[in-house]
Amino acid sequence: MSAPPDLPDVVLRAFDVCRRAGYVSFCRNETGRLLATLAATRNGVMAEFGTGCGVGTAWLRSGVRDDEARILTAERDPKLARAATEIFTEDPLVDVLTADWSTLRDKGPYSLLFLDSEQPSEVGVDAIADLVETGGIVVLDDFWPCEQWPPLDGNRVDTLREQWLTDERFTAVEVMVASDSSVVLATRR
Repeated sequence: MSAPPDLPDVVLRAFDVCRRAGYVSFCRNETGRLLATLAATRNGVMAEFGTGCGVGTAWLRSGVRDDEARILTAERDPKLARAATEIFTEDPLVDVLTADWSTLRDKGPYSLLFLDSEQPSEVGVDAIADLVETGGIVVLDDFWPCEQWPPLDGNRVDTLREQWLTDERFTAVEVMVASDSSVVLATRR
């Protein structure tokens, strides 16, 4: 671990909300620290597609340094969206929407966009590219590290990862955040 074990207050609140909601599917602390670091370099509008109970959004918020930055996040499950809203009730920089992520399509362009790779048809490069401003960063979470090319997921080519790592509209890299987890970082050219 190359970061202090203490967690930002907003992230601790998010974990508490998740625990009370019985929700255990959220980004890892290693990914969260990366999100906070990237958010610290951004201004403008950032977004998370698929909030869950708000842990990823809390990590983004913990890194924001610009009072004019804004984070939009959408969760289609009303119970989870209500839980996430608890975390950010008094935070003017974060808006939690009870909606499918596609409602965020017309609210960009985004300077930073956090996506979960578990819905490959929704987060393909063609569906996302025009939502990101030039110089904007896309973070795709939940990949299993792969040391070969083309990247595999199980015994199949991981076409989502392959698309993001080879698309000419982005400069991209896969980064291991833990021995069993990696993310794809892609910057819009």
